[in-house]
Amino acid sequence: MIAFRPDAAGPLQGLVVLDLSRLVAGNMVSLQLADYGAEVIKVEDPKKGDPLRDWRTNGISAHWKVYGRNKKSLTLNLRAAEGMDLLRRLVATADVMIENYRPGTLEEMGLAPAVLHGLNRRLILVRVSGWGQDGPYKDRPGFGSLVEGVSGFASKNGFPDRPPVLPPLALADMIAGLYGAYAVMVALRHRDATGEGQVIDLPLLDPIFSILGPEAANWKLTGQVPQRTGSQSKTASPRNAFRTRDGRWIAISASIQSMAERVYAAVGRPDLNQDPRFRTNDERIKDPDRSEAPIREFIAARDFAEVMAHFERHEVTAAPIYDIDQFLEDPHVRARQIVVELPDKEMGTVPMHNVVPRLSASPGAIRLPAPELGEHTAEILGRVGVDDARLAALKAAGVA
Repeated sequence: MIAFRPDAAGPLQGLVVLDLSRLVAGNMVSLQLADYGAEVIKVEDPKKGDPLRDWRTNGISAHWKVYGRNKKSLTLNLRAAEGMDLLRRLVATADVMIENYRPGTLEEMGLAPAVLHGLNRRLILVRVSGWGQDGPYKDRPGFGSLVEGVSGFASKNGFPDRPPVLPPLALADMIAGLYGAYAVMVALRHRDATGEGQVIDLPLLDPIFSILGPEAANWKLTGQVPQRTGSQSKTASPRNAFRTRDGRWIAISASIQSMAERVYAAVGRPDLNQDPRFRTNDERIKDPDRSEAPIREFIAARDFAEVMAHFERHEVTAAPIYDIDQFLEDPHVRARQIVVELPDKEMGTVPMHNVVPRLSASPGAIRLPAPELGEHTAEILGRVGVDDARLAALKAAGVA
């Protein structure tokens, strides 16, 4: 078990972030900033909180425990005039604000970017949406699954004789969140030079398309829509998931010529390195099933432990395909503390990913557990002149 480090000083210490977003993408942006020391204030509805709290496993908000860490919770009813007034006071003291309302909603609330920058010209405003702040689709609902479909990502996943596959996690949101945190750092660099904040238009669509590689260029070159290839690759062969005799799975990727040659030698077929059908990557990707057949046969005839030990001796780029329980027990994962166990009053301890990435001189840290709804309301509103009596009145009126 690793204890929280509430006094850890990260490189973003002193940065104040107002996170008005809900669910995954905005929380992913603010998590990256929080892990490196920013004070992230989650502005939540007093009655419901962030809907991420409702994503439960056996009655426990596991998603919130992970993505709410290092943050503070402020409850504020933004439908009430007093709530909006308090938010404006907080905006005047913040460095970053994150929102993921449908485009135009912030303007309807009286918080258009020009208004916000009138309150605080140094403010960096991150506007998360499905499709962007402009364009024909800007008013459409924009959940990640829809974007994963439109982007072409889903059409690339799966096997050619089966339906396209949507990822079993909020992938588009996660990617956008990482891009968003990077964009905030770029905007902070700009602000350091100019003293001016700016608006970051962060849709889910653009980032996930950007990770698909040269799809548009390939289309222009070939005029062909690529077919799904399962776990194979159109750029390198052999590359696939292979089943062992005892039912385990192993991933092999021979992305360079020397590794392909090593794989064939390791499975007892060095002769294939001189066979014109196997000799070059250009030839191998013409028929990946043929290129992988000798490897598949070798692995299928042996148990997992034997295959992995053999490939390690031959320095083949192979690795096990793990389930979560196997990943958690892996000695490398344990040695590097990729997963940490933190104290938790509901679970005893809660496992979650460590701070990523690792900086040698200015590392991040896990300082706070995910907050209870409204846990820090008194602390935060106290900064803008709300005393205990006033807070009690605000709570009674459903404002805080």
